[in-house]
Amino acid sequence: MFAPQGPTFRELAVQALSSVERGYDLLAPTFDHTPFRTPDAILTPVSRALQGMGPFNSGLDLCCGTGAGTDVLRQVCRERVTGVDLSAGMLAQARAHERPAAGAPHTAWVRADARALPFGPVFDLVVSFGAFGHFLPGERPGLFAQVHSVLRPGGRFVFPIGAPARPGSPGYWALLAFDTAMRVRNALWRPRFVMYYRTFRLADVRTELARAGFDVQLHALPELGRRPDGSPRCRLVVATLPSRQRSAVATGHLAEHAPGPTEAP
Repeated sequence: MFAPQGPTFRELAVQALSSVERGYDLLAPTFDHTPFRTPDAILTPVSRALQGMGPFNSGLDLCCGTGAGTDVLRQVCRERVTGVDLSAGMLAQARAHERPAAGAPHTAWVRADARALPFGPVFDLVVSFGAFGHFLPGERPGLFAQVHSVLRPGGRFVFPIGAPARPGSPGYWALLAFDTAMRVRNALWRPRFVMYYRTFRLADVRTELARAGFDVQLHALPELGRRPDGSPRCRLVVATLPSRQRSAVATGHLAEHAPGPTEAP
């Protein structure tokens, strides 16, 4: 599960008993050698899909970690990209891994809480990979409002979301066990470490994005395969800020553009 260069069991235990910020500061030097980093198998098809939607001028990688998603932005943005994260340790690793190339967009790294972004409406594209489990369901409306506030009219908020594990499958029980253990840990220990895999439900997320003022579409990522019922294993959520702002009622229409049958998360 972990590469030899990854963290030891003791290091993971110390991280798990820390706050989210401190935990990722500790994990940062070995993070890219863990399964927690978004794999290239997901990043590549997302990049390909974004190239079909762009080009974009400026992009923001929300909760950028060590910069894997920021590399995707460099492929589709012409002027500048920004990575924002709460962990100074993760940002330090992102800076260390950066390899400036001629003609590449300018890259900036900013330490900030995603729930209080220090930007105006200056981005054409916001992406995020694997970070939403760090936000409790009650925090999502505020998070989506923050993303809304930093996008220009017509800008897009894009992220992949995997199909839920089938009830009774090994993946289902593994995620349930992890979330249960995390809830017990947070009930008994402070500071809390918020990371839940089963709270980011597609149906809820679509509704909350629409309420935040986005037009929401889903696109299948065919490179990641299909489930036995024909539905995609992974979809790309594309939430667009209308060029002319409309009311939440007017933006409540949601379109499903992923081929094949849909499933309830």
